[in-house]
Amino acid sequence: MHIVEKSIQERAVIFVTARSHSGQVEGLLEELVALADTAGVEVVGRITQIREKPDTATYFGRGKVEELKNLCLALDCNVAICDDELSPAQLRNLEKALELKVVDRTQLILDIFAQRAKTAEGKLQVEAAMLAYNLPRLKGKGIEMSNLGASAGGLRTRGPGETKLEYDRRRIKTRMADLRREIDDLAKHRRLQRSDRAVRGVPTVALVGYTNAGKSSLLNALTAGGAVAESKLFATLDPTARELVLPNNSKVMLVDTVGFVRKLPHQLVTAFRATLEEVRYADVLVHVVDASHPEAEEQARTVETVLGELDSLEKPTIIALNKMDKLTHAPLITARGTCVPVSAAEKTNLAALIAAITEALVDQPQRYTFQIPFERGDLLTLLHEQGTVHSVSYTEAGTEIVVDVVPKYGNKIRGELKRT
Repeated sequence: MHIVEKSIQERAVIFVTARSHSGQVEGLLEELVALADTAGVEVVGRITQIREKPDTATYFGRGKVEELKNLCLALDCNVAICDDELSPAQLRNLEKALELKVVDRTQLILDIFAQRAKTAEGKLQVEAAMLAYNLPRLKGKGIEMSNLGASAGGLRTRGPGETKLEYDRRRIKTRMADLRREIDDLAKHRRLQRSDRAVRGVPTVALVGYTNAGKSSLLNALTAGGAVAESKLFATLDPTARELVLPNNSKVMLVDTVGFVRKLPHQLVTAFRATLEEVRYADVLVHVVDASHPEAEEQARTVETVLGELDSLEKPTIIALNKMDKLTHAPLITARGTCVPVSAAEKTNLAALIAAITEALVDQPQRYTFQIPFERGDLLTLLHEQGTVHSVSYTEAGTEIVVDVVPKYGNKIRGELKRT
């Protein structure tokens, strides 16, 4: 589903309510302009109403709705975009009053995700988010199932006495249940991949950050990989993993993740939970911040809020202050964690970032598999005392143990076994 016709250049007026005029409001509107541009919409006007809270029926007050309508007519617009998520009633009433298409922030972001999703996993997750958004908005909308991203195949026909609305709702719920099962299967596959990396003793470092902060560019700079790196919002939806060899010759897996954004639709957080698990289970986070952005501090706080929702705020975190090549002054940011200024574009100070990653991993448990000779019971005792033992089995050569332990002790055991 696309909210914009690709054959026609959409012209939009953007609108929002705020409690007071402030730089933050302008920042939000500038971000909405960037989102619209990513979706292929030209923003030609903007309007703000200062009020304590939005009108429950029409978002704006009656007079401001009329002003918005006149502005859209004067600028020859065919769509109005709201910076908040509108209720079904607000959306319906505004479209009736303005006599044109109204799109809210959530719809806009969902449309961008639909355009950007490339893998089967990404497409499934976007479809699930779209259906969750559209289900309560079926009433009076005349939405066709083909426009909701829902597949018609394999669904039952309308039951006796069932209205068209009831039928469409049932079809959506059935499709959502199917999608949940498919996404759960993908989550299981990701868990197996993580387990395999853990067995091989390869820790995971997840790159997180605000959308367009330069995560993919940094991943490419560190690994000489080919991840998509565009100066567009939400250029990366599907996690990309690359192996990085550290100066101590140990290997880590760098994982690029979907960018965060203010007012991130909860439907997306829910639908992308399988993808976001890569953050939750990472050993170390590299929080990539666009240090050249005027709202870098606010963007960093947004990322930390989402990390908190993912129970990942307390993970060891390195702040990569990216795009330093574009900065003419010291970055104004107070973020948690070790800060390392870098430029992915110029590939400057990457050695310092790699050193910070190496140091952060020193105190993180990693999974090892050891074959301990029977006469070295002292090594088994050390592993039981200092690590988390997952399995113990016995062979003719000795005891095989799978254990999570910090590298300090893992390397000590390896050294002892070489001398045995």
